[in-house]
This record gives sequence, structure tokens and C-alpha cells, in this order.
Amino acid sequence: MPGTPPSRRLRARRRPLAAPRPDRGHAPGRPRTPPPRGRRDRLPARPRGPRRHRIPGPDRRRTAPPLPRGPPLRRPLPPVPAPRRPGRGAGRPRSRPPARHLPTARRSLRHPRREQHPMTRPRVTPATPEADTTGDQAFPRTRGDRAADGTAPAPTPPTELHRHLAERLEGAARAWLDRALEEAAAHPGTHGPISVWELRLAEAGRRCGLAHADAARVLILHAARADADTLARVYHQGTGDERRAVLHALPHLVPGPDALPLVEDALRTNDTRLLAAAVGPYSARHLDAHAWRHAVLKCLFTGVAVDHVADLARRARGDGELARMLGDYAEERTAAGRTVPEDLHRVLALTESAPSAPSAPATPTHGTDHPHGKES
Repeated sequence: MPGTPPSRRLRARRRPLAAPRPDRGHAPGRPRTPPPRGRRDRLPARPRGPRRHRIPGPDRRRTAPPLPRGPPLRRPLPPVPAPRRPGRGAGRPRSRPPARHLPTARRSLRHPRREQHPMTRPRVTPATPEADTTGDQAFPRTRGDRAADGTAPAPTPPTELHRHLAERLEGAARAWLDRALEEAAAHPGTHGPISVWELRLAEAGRRCGLAHADAARVLILHAARADADTLARVYHQGTGDERRAVLHALPHLVPGPDALPLVEDALRTNDTRLLAAAVGPYSARHLDAHAWRHAVLKCLFTGVAVDHVADLARRARGDGELARMLGDYAEERTAAGRTVPEDLHRVLALTESAPSAPSAPATPTHGTDHPHGKES
């Protein structure tokens, strides 16, 4: 072409011009996907068996053979011969010790005494006032302490409690208790994020033993002159043992009903030790009739002995609503095929006796015929 530049002429010589494409409005297009490039990319004609039965190719790895199935290979342990003692009991049959695989002989490694815990077996609490429990051994209780009408005795004064505890502690524990009481008396109240006597509450069980820890904590709280707010803080931040000590110290430290929220919180739990401490003299003095009836019923179906309920005979005498609740609870237990607690008949007999003299109730009630008084 005469008028074409030399570069365009060279390009035209190398590559011919493309032919015009047809109109692609509705014509079927040519597929742009490449055809299968190998045998492995083709779909199998028939289903194959498991992968471990396939013939491995040059680039495939052989799968591991299946594990053998059958009983585990365990070596039988040789029998342990029973020890024999010649010359003793030749003709008597000997009782074999319980096997270790039986559930009666199994014992937890973390909690070696879990089967004796009151939360596991709540009915191990003795029903007699003379018998002492783990939490009540520190508080002196004799046969003459309980009045003839069945009411609970007044709380033990701190002076007598200190003398009783000092007689039963060893030298190191007694010296620690005297030092803790001096620190609590010298620095009462709250000093900083935590007081010194609060640390002594935490280590009372380790220093004085579990049998006397409650009495030691009550004496420390009394020496620190803790008020209702301080007792509430110790109760909510402490352990179960410290909470029980706070409940025991309420009659000594709080004269009014300011600490009733602590008692109501303890009555909502299922810890039998807290329940036994919550129904003490403080609740008998300040708890209203509706909450007191439910506390007695809670003691019955959790296994807490009614001997722990303070002023039971005085407050249950002539209480028709409590008798109705006890009767309904006994019917529910009988209909479910369960045994009725023995303490229920004892409390029911107290409700049938009429009061000696009519007197106005000392505490306000929520209504005797309230429909919510029935325990379901």
C-alpha cells in the first residue's frame, strides 16, 4: 500500500487481519472450557470400594491397615492370699474385708470424708440436744440448759464462751486466740481493704481446729465490735464456715432486725449447717410468722433436727397455719411413697396445744390465711 507507514506494513505482513465475527445475538457460543486432560480427571464409571482396598498408584501412599478388634490385652493379676495367723480362731469363720471395687469401700481422693459431709447425708445430724455436731461442739450445751417448756436457751455470753474454749484448747492455740482477740480489740472496725481480725477469721479453723473454730470466730467478731454492715460484708465475702460464725454472732452484736437479710439468705440455701445456724435465737426473736413457718418446714425436708430451732414450743403453740402446712407436707410425702420425718409429728403436737394466755404477737405477720403460706 503506497500511503501506509513502514511499521504498519510490517505488521500487516506478519499477521493477517482477523475475519469479521458473526453476529452473536442468539447463536450458541463455543464452549471455552478445556477438555479433560488426563485419565485421573474423568468420572469413575462405577463406584469403587473402600480406599484401603484400592491399588496404590505411583504417586499415592498406602493407607495404614485397620486396627485389630477384640478384647484388650490385659495381664491377669495374681490373687492376693489372705494373711493367716496361726493359733487364733482356728475354727471360726473369718470375715473378709470389703472389696475395693464395691461402692461402699470407694472413697474420694480429693474429699476423703465426703460421705460424712452434712450436705451429702443431711440426716446424720443428731436429733438429741445432748449430742454435739461439728459446728456445735464449741458451744457448751447441757441437759439443764433447755427449759422445761422446750424453748431454746439464751445465747452463751462471750465471757463464758471464752472460758469454755480456753479450757479445751492447747497452749499454741490458746496463745493464738488471745493474740487475735487483742488485735481485734485494738483495731476494731474496718482499716483498709481488709481488717486484721478478718484475716484471723480465715485462719481460725487451722489454728484452733474445726471443732472450736465457730466459737473462736464468734469471740473475734465480738471483740472487734462488728456492726450490721460489717457483718454483712464478712458474710457475703466469707466462706461457709465464716457465714455460720456470723449467724451465731448475731444475737450478741445486732440488737435489732437490721441483720434479717442475712438470715433470709441463709434460709434460701441447702447447706444444713447454715440452716441450723439461721434458726437460732436471732431468728426466733425477729423473724416474722410467715418466714418462720417456712424455716421450720425447710428444716424438716432438709433433715435438720428441730432441736436447733430456737423457741420452737413458744412460737408453734396454737399455730393453726403451721399445723395445716405440716399436714399438707405429710400428705405429699405419703402420696409420693416417702417416709414422713419423725420431727414433723413432734412439731404438729406442739401446734395442737393451746396457748396459756392470749397475748398480742410481738412481731408483725404477713397474714395467717395467706394462700402463699402453703409449701408446695
